[in-house]
Amino acid sequence: MSDLSSAQIIPFPARAPADLADPADPGATRLSRALAALDAAVAEQRAAIAAWRDSLAALRTSTAGLGDSLARYHGTLGALDTYVTALNGQAQALERWADDALARAAPG
Repeated sequence: MSDLSSAQIIPFPARAPADLADPADPGATRLSRALAALDAAVAEQRAAIAAWRDSLAALRTSTAGLGDSLARYHGTLGALDTYVTALNGQAQALERWADDALARAAPG
């Protein structure tokens, strides 16, 4: 795995909501809400990245299975090629035999 898989997201330092919720300071209240929204967004991003990694793992498994299937199919096609080549040789031998037999049987 890469170094990115071991990365750790460090949350913003949390202050108690009572420290930020000062009715006399609306900026502190907005900041408190913004930090809470940012923490929620980071948590959602963490979950999305975990789901993405799971999807990548599933894709890796699927492509490995597809590679295995293609390797087996390639082997089957190779065996079929050998079989068809042998049949073709037999068919050509029969064709030569038939041509010879017809040539001997022809009046002339």
